[in-house]
Amino acid sequence: MKPIKVFKGKVASLDRVNVDTDQIIPKQFLKRIERSGFGEFLFYDWRYKAPGKLNENFELNQPENQGAEILVTGDNFGCGSSREHAPWALLDYGFRVIIAPSFADIFYNNCMKNGILPIRLDDEKVKELMAKKASDADYEVTADLEQQMVYDSSGFQASFDIDPYWREMLLNGWDEIAVTLRHEDEIRAFENSR
Repeated sequence: MKPIKVFKGKVASLDRVNVDTDQIIPKQFLKRIERSGFGEFLFYDWRYKAPGKLNENFELNQPENQGAEILVTGDNFGCGSSREHAPWALLDYGFRVIIAPSFADIFYNNCMKNGILPIRLDDEKVKELMAKKASDADYEVTADLEQQMVYDSSGFQASFDIDPYWREMLLNGWDEIAVTLRHEDEIRAFENSR
């Protein structure tokens, strides 16, 4: 995984609550076993009117949201099924950071296992970010995992909490296999001693 330390990016706003994983990546696209290739199906039922025909009214299809790498959205993002394909689709589409008042627990953990930084901010701060995005199409924020802060160039700032284990994993770009391989010598020594 690519580490995340200090990440600055353009914001996309999706002002919806209870976005479930079936909306993030509908079930008919879960046939792949690779982690890549899901981005084109992200929010498929909202993004397209028909196959290949974009829904121009969907937020992420708006010109001001093109090229965004930070998604700011509503409460309870990622609820529903536990499919890991949801963070795969978000990452493949280009999002590295998601900011919301709350996340479904499994989705939250799946994000960190796949190199996405999910940040919980209170509802007031999320609404403030959405308002800034609405007034500036190229609005950018910085997510600083080392300092556990979100800030912008106009003075917005908010701190966030993250479990120290996940913080270290994201800062170093480790997944669970990489953590295990850090103990390869001890594992080999143990196996040779049996």
